[in-house]
Amino acid sequence: MIHNKYVMNKLVLFDIDGTLITAGGAGTRSLNRAFHELYGIGEAFRTISMAGKTDPQIMREGLKLNGLDHLDGNVDKMIDQYLFFLKEEIENPMRHIMPGIQESLDLFGDNGMTIGLLTGNLEKGAKIKLDPFGIFDYFNSGAFGSDHEDRDELLPIAIEKYKKQGLEFSPKDCYVIGDTPRDVQCAKVHGAYCIAVATGPYSVEDLRHTEADIVFESLEDVDSCYSFIVNH
Repeated sequence: MIHNKYVMNKLVLFDIDGTLITAGGAGTRSLNRAFHELYGIGEAFRTISMAGKTDPQIMREGLKLNGLDHLDGNVDKMIDQYLFFLKEEIENPMRHIMPGIQESLDLFGDNGMTIGLLTGNLEKGAKIKLDPFGIFDYFNSGAFGSDHEDRDELLPIAIEKYKKQGLEFSPKDCYVIGDTPRDVQCAKVHGAYCIAVATGPYSVEDLRHTEADIVFESLEDVDSCYSFIVNH
Protein backbone atom coordinates (compact mmCIF):
# COMPACT_ATOMS: atom_id res chain seq x y z
CA MET A 1 0.00 0.00 0.00
CA ILE A 2 1.24 3.50 -0.85
CA HIS A 3 1.03 5.78 2.15
CA ASN A 4 0.40 9.49 1.84
CA LYS A 5 3.11 11.48 3.51
CA TYR A 6 0.93 14.58 3.54
CA VAL A 7 -2.23 13.54 5.41
CA MET A 8 -2.90 16.70 7.37
CA ASN A 9 -5.81 17.95 9.47
CA LYS A 10 -6.72 14.48 10.67
CA LEU A 11 -7.07 14.09 14.44
CA VAL A 12 -7.12 10.45 15.55
CA LEU A 13 -8.21 10.00 19.18
CA PHE A 14 -7.67 6.67 20.90
CA ASP A 15 -9.48 5.15 23.85
CA ILE A 16 -7.15 3.28 26.23
CA ASP A 17 -8.63 0.23 27.99
CA GLY A 18 -9.65 -2.45 25.54
CA THR A 19 -8.40 -0.37 22.60
CA LEU A 20 -4.72 0.51 23.10
CA ILE A 21 -4.02 -1.92 25.94
CA THR A 22 -5.44 -4.19 28.54
CA ALA A 23 -4.21 -3.30 32.00
CA GLY A 24 -4.77 -6.84 33.29
CA GLY A 25 -7.53 -5.77 35.66
CA ALA A 26 -5.32 -3.16 37.33
CA GLY A 27 -7.99 -0.46 37.23
CA THR A 28 -10.70 -2.53 38.89
CA ARG A 29 -8.35 -3.87 41.55
CA SER A 30 -7.13 -0.34 42.29
CA LEU A 31 -10.69 0.97 42.65
CA ASN A 32 -11.61 -1.85 45.02
CA ARG A 33 -8.44 -1.39 47.08
CA ALA A 34 -9.02 2.36 47.28
CA PHE A 35 -12.60 1.88 48.45
CA HIS A 36 -11.56 -0.67 51.05
CA GLU A 37 -8.76 1.58 52.29
CA LEU A 38 -11.07 4.58 52.68
CA TYR A 39 -14.34 2.98 53.75
CA GLY A 40 -13.59 -0.59 54.84
CA ILE A 41 -15.82 -2.08 52.14
CA GLY A 42 -14.41 -4.83 49.95
CA GLU A 43 -15.22 -5.53 46.28
CA ALA A 44 -17.32 -2.36 46.16
CA PHE A 45 -17.39 -2.25 42.37
CA ARG A 46 -18.20 -5.89 41.62
CA THR A 47 -21.72 -5.12 40.31
CA ILE A 48 -20.85 -1.92 38.42
CA SER A 49 -20.41 -2.01 34.65
CA MET A 50 -17.34 0.07 33.84
CA ALA A 51 -16.97 -0.26 30.06
CA GLY A 52 -16.73 3.15 28.40
CA LYS A 53 -17.41 5.17 31.56
CA THR A 54 -15.14 7.83 33.01
CA ASP A 55 -13.22 7.10 36.22
CA PRO A 56 -15.03 9.82 38.23
CA GLN A 57 -18.39 8.49 37.01
CA ILE A 58 -17.48 4.97 38.15
CA MET A 59 -16.29 6.26 41.53
CA ARG A 60 -19.47 8.24 42.04
CA GLU A 61 -21.59 5.19 41.21
CA GLY A 62 -19.61 3.12 43.71
CA LEU A 63 -20.14 5.67 46.45
CA LYS A 64 -23.88 5.89 45.77
CA LEU A 65 -24.28 2.10 45.60
CA ASN A 66 -22.68 1.73 49.02
CA GLY A 67 -24.71 4.51 50.63
CA LEU A 68 -21.88 7.03 50.86
CA ASP A 69 -22.03 10.74 50.11
CA HIS A 70 -20.64 11.33 46.62
CA LEU A 71 -20.60 15.11 47.01
CA ASP A 72 -18.54 15.55 50.17
CA GLY A 73 -15.05 15.37 48.70
CA ASN A 74 -15.22 11.59 48.53
CA VAL A 75 -14.56 11.43 44.79
CA ASP A 76 -11.35 13.43 45.26
CA LYS A 77 -10.31 11.08 48.07
CA MET A 78 -11.04 8.11 45.83
CA ILE A 79 -8.98 9.60 43.01
CA ASP A 80 -5.91 10.01 45.21
CA GLN A 81 -6.11 6.49 46.61
CA TYR A 82 -6.92 4.95 43.24
CA LEU A 83 -3.85 6.50 41.58
CA PHE A 84 -1.68 5.36 44.48
CA PHE A 85 -2.76 1.74 44.08
CA LEU A 86 -2.76 1.86 40.27
CA LYS A 87 1.00 2.43 40.28
CA GLU A 88 1.31 -0.94 42.05
CA GLU A 89 -1.39 -2.86 40.23
CA ILE A 90 -0.21 -1.98 36.71
CA GLU A 91 2.86 -4.10 37.40
CA ASN A 92 1.16 -7.38 36.54
CA PRO A 93 1.84 -10.17 34.01
CA MET A 94 -1.61 -9.93 32.40
CA ARG A 95 -1.15 -6.43 30.98
CA HIS A 96 -0.42 -6.19 27.26
CA ILE A 97 -0.63 -3.89 24.27
CA MET A 98 -3.35 -4.70 21.75
CA PRO A 99 -2.59 -6.16 18.29
CA GLY A 100 -1.64 -3.63 15.65
CA ILE A 101 -1.41 -0.68 18.03
CA GLN A 102 2.32 -0.02 17.80
CA GLU A 103 2.17 -0.28 14.01
CA SER A 104 -0.86 2.03 13.85
CA LEU A 105 0.72 4.69 16.01
CA ASP A 106 3.88 4.65 13.91
CA LEU A 107 2.00 4.69 10.60
CA PHE A 108 -0.44 7.45 11.53
CA GLY A 109 2.25 9.63 13.07
CA ASP A 110 4.71 9.11 10.23
CA ASN A 111 2.04 10.14 7.72
CA GLY A 112 1.19 13.48 9.28
CA MET A 113 -1.87 12.62 11.37
CA THR A 114 -2.25 14.14 14.82
CA ILE A 115 -2.63 11.42 17.47
CA GLY A 116 -4.35 12.02 20.79
CA LEU A 117 -6.32 10.34 23.55
CA LEU A 118 -10.03 10.38 24.28
CA THR A 119 -10.50 8.27 27.38
CA GLY A 120 -12.48 7.95 30.57
CA ASN A 121 -9.22 7.51 32.44
CA LEU A 122 -7.91 10.29 34.61
CA GLU A 123 -4.98 11.97 32.86
CA LYS A 124 -2.54 10.79 35.54
CA GLY A 125 -4.05 7.30 35.35
CA ALA A 126 -3.63 7.26 31.58
CA LYS A 127 0.09 7.93 31.95
CA ILE A 128 0.44 5.21 34.60
CA LYS A 129 -1.27 2.70 32.32
CA LEU A 130 0.55 3.58 29.09
CA ASP A 131 4.07 4.26 30.36
CA PRO A 132 4.96 0.55 30.81
CA PHE A 133 4.37 0.06 27.07
CA GLY A 134 6.41 3.10 26.05
CA ILE A 135 3.55 4.67 24.09
CA PHE A 136 2.31 7.55 26.26
CA ASP A 137 4.57 10.04 24.49
CA TYR A 138 2.89 9.35 21.15
CA PHE A 139 -0.05 11.41 22.43
CA ASN A 140 0.67 15.09 22.92
CA SER A 141 -2.85 15.94 24.11
CA GLY A 142 -6.44 14.73 24.32
CA ALA A 143 -9.36 14.63 26.73
CA PHE A 144 -9.68 12.59 29.91
CA GLY A 145 -12.13 11.65 32.64
CA SER A 146 -10.41 14.28 34.75
CA ASP A 147 -11.54 16.92 32.22
CA HIS A 148 -15.23 16.01 32.42
CA GLU A 149 -17.23 13.22 34.04
CA ASP A 150 -19.51 12.89 30.99
CA ARG A 151 -17.69 11.11 28.17
CA ASP A 152 -19.95 12.80 25.60
CA GLU A 153 -18.37 16.14 26.52
CA LEU A 154 -14.79 15.04 25.86
CA LEU A 155 -14.46 15.54 22.10
CA PRO A 156 -15.02 19.33 22.21
CA ILE A 157 -12.54 19.52 25.08
CA ALA A 158 -9.91 17.70 23.02
CA ILE A 159 -10.52 19.98 20.02
CA GLU A 160 -10.16 23.06 22.21
CA LYS A 161 -6.87 21.81 23.67
CA TYR A 162 -5.43 21.34 20.21
CA LYS A 163 -6.68 24.79 19.21
CA LYS A 164 -4.55 26.24 22.00
CA GLN A 165 -1.58 24.50 20.38
CA GLY A 166 -2.40 26.18 17.08
CA LEU A 167 -4.03 23.10 15.53
CA GLU A 168 -7.54 23.64 14.18
CA PHE A 169 -9.90 20.66 13.89
CA SER A 170 -13.62 20.39 13.36
CA PRO A 171 -15.50 17.26 14.48
CA LYS A 172 -15.49 16.09 10.86
CA ASP A 173 -11.68 16.02 11.05
CA CYS A 174 -11.81 13.71 14.09
CA TYR A 175 -11.68 9.92 14.26
CA VAL A 176 -12.40 8.27 17.61
CA ILE A 177 -11.05 4.73 17.92
CA GLY A 178 -12.65 2.74 20.73
CA ASP A 179 -14.03 -0.62 21.79
CA THR A 180 -17.41 0.20 23.37
CA PRO A 181 -20.75 1.71 22.33
CA ARG A 182 -19.93 4.68 24.58
CA ASP A 183 -16.86 5.41 22.44
CA VAL A 184 -19.11 5.40 19.39
CA GLN A 185 -21.69 7.65 20.99
CA CYS A 186 -19.19 10.26 22.22
CA ALA A 187 -17.98 10.65 18.62
CA LYS A 188 -21.27 10.53 16.76
CA VAL A 189 -23.06 12.99 19.05
CA HIS A 190 -20.69 15.64 17.66
CA GLY A 191 -20.61 14.42 14.06
CA ALA A 192 -17.14 12.85 14.27
CA TYR A 193 -16.15 9.51 12.78
CA CYS A 194 -15.83 6.41 14.94
CA ILE A 195 -13.73 3.34 14.25
CA ALA A 196 -14.81 0.52 16.57
CA VAL A 197 -12.54 -2.39 17.47
CA ALA A 198 -13.68 -5.66 19.04
CA THR A 199 -10.65 -5.98 21.32
CA GLY A 200 -12.63 -5.16 24.47
CA PRO A 201 -15.83 -6.62 25.97
CA TYR A 202 -17.98 -6.13 22.85
CA SER A 203 -18.03 -8.37 19.77
CA VAL A 204 -17.90 -7.26 16.16
CA GLU A 205 -21.62 -8.01 15.92
CA ASP A 206 -22.35 -5.91 19.03
CA LEU A 207 -20.42 -2.98 17.60
CA ARG A 208 -22.09 -3.27 14.20
CA HIS A 209 -25.36 -2.51 15.96
CA THR A 210 -23.99 0.89 16.97
CA GLU A 211 -23.48 3.94 14.76
CA ALA A 212 -19.79 3.11 14.25
CA ASP A 213 -18.61 4.04 10.76
CA ILE A 214 -16.52 0.90 10.47
CA VAL A 215 -15.78 -2.07 12.76
CA PHE A 216 -12.59 -4.14 12.95
CA GLU A 217 -11.77 -7.30 14.87
CA SER A 218 -8.59 -5.48 15.89
CA LEU A 219 -6.17 -2.93 14.49
CA GLU A 220 -3.95 -5.65 13.06
CA ASP A 221 -5.44 -4.63 9.72
CA VAL A 222 -3.50 -1.38 9.98
CA ASP A 223 -3.66 -0.49 6.30
CA SER A 224 -7.47 -0.80 6.13
CA CYS A 225 -7.87 1.46 9.14
CA TYR A 226 -5.41 3.96 7.65
CA SER A 227 -7.26 3.88 4.33
CA PHE A 228 -10.58 4.57 6.01
CA ILE A 229 -9.19 7.66 7.71
CA VAL A 230 -7.49 8.95 4.56
CA ASN A 231 -10.60 8.51 2.43
CA HIS A 232 -13.20 10.00 4.81
